[in-house]
Amino acid sequence: MKAALLLVLTVWLAVQYGESAPSSCPHPPSMWCSSLDTAIQCGVLKQCLESNFTRSHRTADAVEVGLYFESLCPGCRQFLSLVLFPTWLLLNEIMTVKLVPYGNAQEKPDGQRYTYECQHGEPECLGNMMETCLMNMTQLAFPIIFCMESSTDPINSAETCTNLYSPSLKWDDVMSCVKGDLGNQLMHQNALDTEGLKPPHEYVPWITINGEHTDDLQDKAMNSLFTLVCGMYKGPKVPACGGGGKTHYRSYSHIG
Repeated sequence: MKAALLLVLTVWLAVQYGESAPSSCPHPPSMWCSSLDTAIQCGVLKQCLESNFTRSHRTADAVEVGLYFESLCPGCRQFLSLVLFPTWLLLNEIMTVKLVPYGNAQEKPDGQRYTYECQHGEPECLGNMMETCLMNMTQLAFPIIFCMESSTDPINSAETCTNLYSPSLKWDDVMSCVKGDLGNQLMHQNALDTEGLKPPHEYVPWITINGEHTDDLQDKAMNSLFTLVCGMYKGPKVPACGGGGKTHYRSYSHIG
């Protein structure tokens, strides 16, 4: 399953940024639209401009799917890797994702910082912090987190997954965030977001749709997130949902 999703992701990147790049392009597909110079060098300027044009002319707000989770929670990992990420690959034109790695963790003030206790121990706190810092440091955080969560060991695969999808991001910089004040404050925001949920979360994975959680929305998201997102999008039906016309794809920059 993971190999198939990785293949789909590779094809998705190629489709989004153009079918191929000239041999003079030294960058992977995920970086082709990262700057004007790179787009020109890789021969995909037209595709990058078309992608930006499509996003600016959307006729309705995208459906936001929020996932409040823990990095080592088995159910969270299954939903993220087998449901949320594949659905987003298909529906990223009309769907955004908000990831909040915290879940059932407990926060305690410690001077100017905070300490954390996680349901699955210190390794989970580390995984939560890694994913939080990645979301603050790269637009390609979601594919990296998918790679981590679909592996046998999310913690030990984090650096490899980062190098795979965001090779320009130095792992030492990620770990500086993890160990420093920035990561601590980012995790504090995750705590505030999670503790501010209404109704309060009772378990993980906890799913919100456009900021709202109900038992019905949770059940529908778990059973068929694809059908739920297609049904809730208020704009014209896109090709992936059975509509006509050409499919356009949104960029990673819209991941929350």
